Amino acid sequence: MRRRRPKAWTWLAFEGLDVLKALEGVIVGNFAHVEDAPQGGAEHFGEESWSKLLGFAQMLTAEGELRGLVGPRELERLWSRHILNSTPVAEFLPDRGRVADVGSGAGFPGIVLAIIRPDLTFDLIETMERRTVWLEDVKAELGLENVNVIRSRAEDLPKDYGVDVVTARAVAALKKLIPWTLPLLKPGGCLVALKGQRAEQEIEDADAQLMKFKAQSARVYDVDVWGTDEGTRILEVVKLG
Repeated sequence: MRRRRPKAWTWLAFEGLDVLKALEGVIVGNFAHVEDAPQGGAEHFGEESWSKLLGFAQMLTAEGELRGLVGPRELERLWSRHILNSTPVAEFLPDRGRVADVGSGAGFPGIVLAIIRPDLTFDLIETMERRTVWLEDVKAELGLENVNVIRSRAEDLPKDYGVDVVTARAVAALKKLIPWTLPLLKPGGCLVALKGQRAEQEIEDADAQLMKFKAQSARVYDVDVWGTDEGTRILEVVKLG
């Protein structure tokens, strides 16, 4: 299934980061090559969003390995496997509302989504202090006013906490993810998780949890990823309204 949500953004010059390094690729750490950004990003995402995505890539290039956020091999596929791979989630988000990204880590998909969907508010939920410090640094450097960084486990959030969508990437199998995430959703809200080839099996394994936490449906979508030949899979769980 392919979903597209055309957007038009206004230009905002991005200052404070050497965007050219993100475009050209640099040698870092143990001489690992950083994957080049694809051509045409400004036309696809809009000038402002693309500039910030380039800035995010440069921050990861300069500090990601040093701060224990990404390994050197991951920098070799920073765009195709991480940044661009996060972007299709945006097409499953509502026109307005609040999104909680559980287990934000280095910022996938939360930071990427906050950049390309500035019309939404994003709560980045992460337990590790060094990761929340990183997320706060990214928020400040990129000027992401639609981002809140919350240091907490999802299950420890207040009982009255509620969002329209929860996103997750490489956090846990669905049967573990559901008890952490569905209680955060408002009625009719949805969990949108980036998954791999075992997504259908994860749904089958989570049958009891889906019933217990009042899931209305669970579906898997194969989606294209702009800027790369690699597709991805999105698992969407809708909570009863």
